[in-house]
Amino acid sequence: MSDNSKIEWTDATWNPVRGCSKVSPGCMNCYAETFAERFRGVPGHPFEQGFDLRLVPEKLAEPLRWRTPKMIFVNSMSDLFQEQVSDEYIVNVARVMRLANWHTYQVLTKRSERMLDLLQGKLRFASRQKNIWWGVSVENRKHGLPRLEHLREAPAQVRFLSVEPLLEDLGTFSLKGISWVIVGGESGPGARPMAKEWVLSVRDLCRRAQVPFFFKQWGGVRKSETGRTLEGRTYSEFPARSQAPVLDFQDRLAALEEIQALLPVEMLR
Repeated sequence: MSDNSKIEWTDATWNPVRGCSKVSPGCMNCYAETFAERFRGVPGHPFEQGFDLRLVPEKLAEPLRWRTPKMIFVNSMSDLFQEQVSDEYIVNVARVMRLANWHTYQVLTKRSERMLDLLQGKLRFASRQKNIWWGVSVENRKHGLPRLEHLREAPAQVRFLSVEPLLEDLGTFSLKGISWVIVGGESGPGARPMAKEWVLSVRDLCRRAQVPFFFKQWGGVRKSETGRTLEGRTYSEFPARSQAPVLDFQDRLAALEEIQALLPVEMLR
């Protein structure tokens, strides 16, 4: 787990899976891939295998060791719902989120159909957890808006959209059942531009639907210079977070043992 994340809308990151593959235009300039590939071949580095998909079962229990409640972005360097990750492994990630329920978890995917299937089935227990927020990426109309429909069908307490990178005007769409919307432009070398009008359109939809709106960044090659101010103000709105007590030492120890007992059987399908 990484404390003090630089991602504006979270506190920390947790990566029990590393690596991913491209599925839509939003993946073209993937920051996680760029970062991971810098370390390909470096012996002993977490990304020695670059951005190749890897399970990291030794990371599963990490949230149980954090006693201070945090907002945790799950798999900032991957996508939990990739086809090669077994249902059983995904279920075990969700078990940890349910056990360490003093944290709030943000699970984001571009594989919305699989997430929907699992939330209606093997992950039904996790769909009831108010501390687990389920989200999809929405970069354009063709790929992103269908994910929104899958998310809306999913049984979940909190649903959110990551509209980043916003690649075109999304037009008018319904935010019924959505609890939070993040918007941001692409950053880094080759960043594709984002028009102000596209951002304002989403913001105005949020205003009408009374959905919290978070504007992450304008992006560009130097995102620190373009900032995150929209029409003279900073938008950093969040849904309400659930509250739960931290388990005492003995209960956390028992939970750790429960999760660690699962580790030898974890593998890619």
